[in-house]
Amino acid sequence: MKLFKMLASALCLFVLCVLVVPTVKADNWTRETIVTFSQPVEVPGVGAQILPAGTYVFRVLDFRGDRHIVQISSPDKTHVYTTILAIPNYRLKATDKTVITFRERPEGQPEALKAWFYPGLNGGEQFVYAKPRAIELAKESNEPVLATPIELAAAPVETLKTAPVEAVAPTGEPVEMAQLVEPPPLTADPLPKTASPLPLIGLIGLLTLGAGFALSVVSKRVG
Repeated sequence: MKLFKMLASALCLFVLCVLVVPTVKADNWTRETIVTFSQPVEVPGVGAQILPAGTYVFRVLDFRGDRHIVQISSPDKTHVYTTILAIPNYRLKATDKTVITFRERPEGQPEALKAWFYPGLNGGEQFVYAKPRAIELAKESNEPVLATPIELAAAPVETLKTAPVEAVAPTGEPVEMAQLVEPPPLTADPLPKTASPLPLIGLIGLLTLGAGFALSVVSKRVG
């Protein structure tokens, strides 16, 4: 009888440990990253929105479809500086460190945020600017920039998810988005490697309940 009680207790402890896992890895699911800029940086927003040198938190609010929503906030997350529309981008080789790229600007002007790649992932975020500003940046950097005709700062998240996006050349004319964004191969996993383990946890839970029930029946027969 004691053996069955010990096994039952061990199973309960195992389930408890498994259920704790999602909470520990929640930050990886949102790709939350602390970033420190040593100089002012321009980010998508109203006109030329400049973040002063300092520390910020980057995290993805939504991964669905081909529109990702990225939020930049203060380190304590009490203030949101901007909510950005991004298009999934792909790189051939992942790195073990966060990579943020910028667009070249004229001397004396802050660099403009271009893309963000999370450590260990091939997939990243290519940022979209409001079209008037995107055309200006394209002229300054002499390369295409992702643009949307909607006003990013005033748009709710649900609108950003379906916002039209195009690539604009320095001339202001649209060009193929393939010049800026590399789509992932069909075999690539577009989600973080720390994708939610909830389905697995559910299966383990059901198996554990079944094992517990079987132990209960056997213990009663033995008794």
